[in-house]
Parts: sequence; structure tokens; C-alpha cells
Amino acid sequence: MTLPLLAFLGRGTINLKLTDFSHFSAVFSEDDFYQVKACCSFNGPNFDKVEYILTTSFNKQKMMEYNSTRGNWIGFTDFSIVASYYWNRDPWDRLERLVEMRLMCYENINFIQTIGNLSTTPSMRLKSVKQTDGRHPAMLVCSAYNFYPKQIKITWLRNDQEVTEGVSNTDAIPVGELYYQFHSYLEYTPTSGEKISCMVEHVTLSEPRIIVWNDSLPEGEKNKIIVGLSGLILGLVIFISGFIYYKKKCVIFGLGVGT
Repeated sequence: MTLPLLAFLGRGTINLKLTDFSHFSAVFSEDDFYQVKACCSFNGPNFDKVEYILTTSFNKQKMMEYNSTRGNWIGFTDFSIVASYYWNRDPWDRLERLVEMRLMCYENINFIQTIGNLSTTPSMRLKSVKQTDGRHPAMLVCSAYNFYPKQIKITWLRNDQEVTEGVSNTDAIPVGELYYQFHSYLEYTPTSGEKISCMVEHVTLSEPRIIVWNDSLPEGEKNKIIVGLSGLILGLVIFISGFIYYKKKCVIFGLGVGT
């Protein structure tokens, strides 16, 4: 397992704006940009293998790289190749790299192990995004929200058999600093009596979770229809009652005139 340090620990970046002098070119400009990046990679179940990499760049061009596994610097330009030759023979530079590796990597192993053990079960939802009109297929989307780690798999099933045709997926989309969301779409032509479902697999689930599509109306839509029908029936009752009352008044008025 490889886990880079997060934020300032993992992709720690020091940006220095050179306004007077560049060590890599004879350019005196406020637009010159020198960048140093440090990264710790942890491998193995107990994070017992640690690699520290330090890279320097000038105006987005990679200049030099130190790798603790190799134990030396390498250069990528004529000047930095010469510089790396001298830095690799400088005992103080080697000592500085060891101190950096100790402070940035080994001193934070417990924190990284805590981050690596974090996990969150996805919340899932299956809904329709497009109804069929007889000429075009319907579309369903199966969504997983707020899960970690990012590795997740969604499989579509039709009558408990895997479906691959008409399926499209998004990438795992970051949400905030830790969580992810994922969406899988299925285009299909509805058939009477069939069962459509999506199966979600994630490390936090002891077994795959299956969500069955219910093509009946959602509860909210049902409530809207019930309220609408109730209003229609009430209006019809009031209309009929008023009509009967009007007819009775007309009959009574006619009898009174005849008398």
C-alpha cells in the first residue's frame, strides 16, 4: 500500500518568489519562480518501507531530484547535473536529507496510519433520470455518496443477471477533503415483469448491497396525486350539492308562483 502524506505533510510545497537572482539562469525578473516539493511514500502493511523524494523546479521546469531509495541527487539540465555532482559529495547535504526524512516521514507514521484506517460506508440511491417515450430508452442512475476510500464498484442487474450494454460510469468524484461520490447510468427499454437493480461493492460493506428499482411513483408524487384528486372530488361534491340546491329552489319557486 502506498500512501502519500496529505496537505503539508504529503505534497508539502514551498514556493519562493525570486526577485533578485536565479541560481539556475542569468535572469533577473520578478516572474522567475523557484519551487521545492517534498513527498513521503509509505509501503507495506505496517508502513515499514518509507521513501522520501525532494524535487526542485524553476519556472515549472524540473531541475533536480533527491530520492532516498537511490540515496543521491540527479540533475535534468546541464547546470543541475553539475550541481548534483557536488551535492552528492557534500556530507552536510546528506545529513540535511536524513533530518528532513525523519521529521516529515517517520515522525508522522502514526498520523498516516490513522488516515489510512479511515473508512466510511456509502449512502446509495437509485432513481430515474429519463422516462421512455416509446422511441427512446429510459435511463436510471445508481449513485453512491460520501464514501471512503475511493475504490468502489457498481454493477447493473436485470433479472439478477449482470448488464453491460447501455452502462456508463463517472469517475470517483472528490467531495471535500476526504469523501467521494460515484454515479453509474443505465439506458434500457422497460419490459413488463422485469426486475432492474444495481449492486454496490465497497470495502466498508461486508457483502454487496443490492438496490431494486421500483417503477411505482415516489411517495411525494403519490401524495401530490392524492391531494389533487381530493381537491377534485371536493370541488365536484360542492358543484353537485349547489346544483341540487339550485334545482330545489327552482321547483319551490315554481310551485309558489302557481299557487
